[in-house]
Amino acid sequence: MTNDTTSDMIEAAPHIKDFAGKRVHMIGIGGSSMSGLAELLMKRGYMVSGTDRDDGYMIGILRGQGANVTIGHDPEVVDGADMVVYTAAIAQDNPELVRARELNIPTITRAELLGQLMQGYEQAVGVCGAHGKTTTSAMLAQALIGAGFDPTVHLGGRFDAIGGSTRIGDETMFVAEACEFNASFLQLRPTIAVVLNIDADHLDYYRDIEHIQETFETFAAMLPDDGVVIGNGDDPRVRRLMDNARCRKISFGLKDTNDWYPDNLVLDERGRPKFGVVHDGKRVADAALAVYGEFSVYNALAALAAAVELGAEPERAAAALNAFQPVHRRFEITGTVDGVTLVHDYGHNPPEMRNAMKVAAMQPHNHLWAVMQPHTYSRLKGLFADYIHCCDEANTILVTDIFAAREVDPGDIHATALVDAMRGQGLDAVYTPTFDDAERYLRQHWHPGDLVLTMGCGNINLLNAQIEAHGDTREK
Repeated sequence: MTNDTTSDMIEAAPHIKDFAGKRVHMIGIGGSSMSGLAELLMKRGYMVSGTDRDDGYMIGILRGQGANVTIGHDPEVVDGADMVVYTAAIAQDNPELVRARELNIPTITRAELLGQLMQGYEQAVGVCGAHGKTTTSAMLAQALIGAGFDPTVHLGGRFDAIGGSTRIGDETMFVAEACEFNASFLQLRPTIAVVLNIDADHLDYYRDIEHIQETFETFAAMLPDDGVVIGNGDDPRVRRLMDNARCRKISFGLKDTNDWYPDNLVLDERGRPKFGVVHDGKRVADAALAVYGEFSVYNALAALAAAVELGAEPERAAAALNAFQPVHRRFEITGTVDGVTLVHDYGHNPPEMRNAMKVAAMQPHNHLWAVMQPHTYSRLKGLFADYIHCCDEANTILVTDIFAAREVDPGDIHATALVDAMRGQGLDAVYTPTFDDAERYLRQHWHPGDLVLTMGCGNINLLNAQIEAHGDTREK
């Protein structure tokens, strides 16, 4: 398979290859994908500058690698740039974007940049789905490297096994997340699409779940005739997508009706899966994962199916996955304070939070604390009923203020509404608007042997860092 097909939209846009060695300015550079693209550009010799609304740990990393990053959006920082890249979350009246257009500086979106970087590779894999993209992409990268291949990789999180969120390999394989936010994955042209799940999310852009389904099917329809869809056969919506796809299909899942499935699956006392890997009815490898949860089995099977499709030997790919350690911010144990284990997870929609809570409940603990940072007003409104019970395994749930991200407060939704709804269902929920409030409440009520799980894709990970920086509570 080759990846020569390009869309009219990609062909019409300024191309990053025409700006080699020049300065690329990135608006929203601290985002999970943008920060990785910034790293990839710097590794390829581009000069990178950028801005973001808030500081964060990725900003410090990028600065350390040579990027000139400032906080806040100032039109003057665009002056002298040769190209401007912006995320879908950036409004068209953003002062930097307006300034770039006034100066006739070429502009492209984040998704267009990723699509351009993927061009020219013999094989390009786009991993999509409402959740699991980063982990599955990282698993695939590790499986390929362990099997002797040299892929180029772009992830939406930092992965120690590749030294960050990006890796430059040869020109045969490119592995990337394909994000459905604002349908941005339609800018990509993979030869292999891995579809993990199709769930309701990003309802500030999509009108409903059917709109999401249609967009995923459009993505699959853009594969070349000799392309491949590798899909979760246990997910009815993914199965529907595969039924409608014209190219070759490969299914994975827990059911033995799939092309790839587990044999004798067991979870140990902490939720780590062990199973035989079955492909086309034949056991081809053994897996004993160091990561947690049944959902990790889906991710591993998807990665194995894609790796074997790319030419990897199943045994070598599975052996590499047995050594897989999670991407940062994916059920990451960050430290211990007052004898309490602190864990952080990037989960921000209800299915992801439920999965993280199930894993947390299987870890040694006395009192289980969940600290949730709702992400965007539109997501909380659109999925409100699902959020109420996403932390049921916790003994106590702390809810911080909503992380607005790209949105303006509409005035009709507040974190206290979620707290009230949880209490109405008999849950012990507490409103702790700021990180200081959450830390104070935890320190006043926790005991050695407890476990605290913070969840969200905003800046809630900074709460863990804050607590750990303050150290053990000093007796007055």
